[in-house]
Amino acid sequence: MKNTALTHIHEALGAKMLPFAGYNMPITYEGVNAEHETVRTAVGVFDVSHMGEFFLSGPNALALIQKVTSNDAAVLTDGRVQYSCLPNNEGGIVDDLLVYKIKDEEYLLVVNASNIEKDWNWIASQNDLGVEMVNRSDDYSLLAIQGPKAVEALQSLTSVDLASIKYYHFTIGNFAGFDNVIISATGYTGAGGFEIYCKNDQAEAIWNKVFEAGAPFGIQPIGLAARDTLRLEMGFCLYGNDINDSTSPIEAGLGWITKFNKEFTNSANLKAQKEAGVSRKLIGFEMQEKAIPRHDYEIVDANGNNIGIVTSGTMAPSLNKGIGMGYVTTENSAVDSEIFIRIRKKDVAAKVVKMPFYKN
Repeated sequence: MKNTALTHIHEALGAKMLPFAGYNMPITYEGVNAEHETVRTAVGVFDVSHMGEFFLSGPNALALIQKVTSNDAAVLTDGRVQYSCLPNNEGGIVDDLLVYKIKDEEYLLVVNASNIEKDWNWIASQNDLGVEMVNRSDDYSLLAIQGPKAVEALQSLTSVDLASIKYYHFTIGNFAGFDNVIISATGYTGAGGFEIYCKNDQAEAIWNKVFEAGAPFGIQPIGLAARDTLRLEMGFCLYGNDINDSTSPIEAGLGWITKFNKEFTNSANLKAQKEAGVSRKLIGFEMQEKAIPRHDYEIVDANGNNIGIVTSGTMAPSLNKGIGMGYVTTENSAVDSEIFIRIRKKDVAAKVVKMPFYKN
């Protein structure tokens, strides 16, 4: 079991620790609902140092990224971030990821913790272009500082004008007394804020300074359980649940990151799938009575016929109702369609809704 540079701090704070993607990670501190509310209304800090960081450089770095990712990285300018995915040859997804353009011929790929080795091997296997690849996943710590008060809470720690960093943009500058820190206006919560990439030996000092500066704004540490409820309220896919090696980006509603103005892994088949239409789609749904849908629950129609499966579900703290995502047959995927979730042999009514569930 790996530890992050901050594991001892989480333990000292009394966090409930559990294994996640091979790391000993904080799941909750004071409780999911309270932590969720902190991020929605104030500012919270997640230790997500288990994520993977690959640096790609050289004259063909962009060409390799274009080859292995579904989105069009050619549109990136320095200081911009792009959400994308790595298609496989079978129609599924190796992983979803963020692509950072640092400058011409230099990129950062941020991948999911559980897929670091898989992604590295996959991209390396496609690298017949002489691109220099460096896996810095074990060298970097990552803090996600999320919430509407993030700018105010952090501004005293940097000379960078945080409010001027647009969504899905980043800068490299001084932060909490350290140079060359990546400050990125990205996140997985829909609450605004920043992701801070630093070296492991800087992480504890940065954590402490962030909490000191954020104290007047109600800053709190937040565990991975609230990260999951926050992302689900936004309808963001979680790899391993809503997307995986056998779900296509077209089925998953990720056509917007699948650009056919270039060739990439399995692009011809995915283009044909988009043109022909898919037999199942990822949908969002709300329960019509008090019930909590869970991963792998069956989705049925009014006659009890199986039409799909739940991929993610929770009691949404901001909405006080059960919500979920799942794959259903295309004919049952339209917004306002009535579906049923089979919970302990009882079919409980739900309605297909447009995502995000939470609209602030």
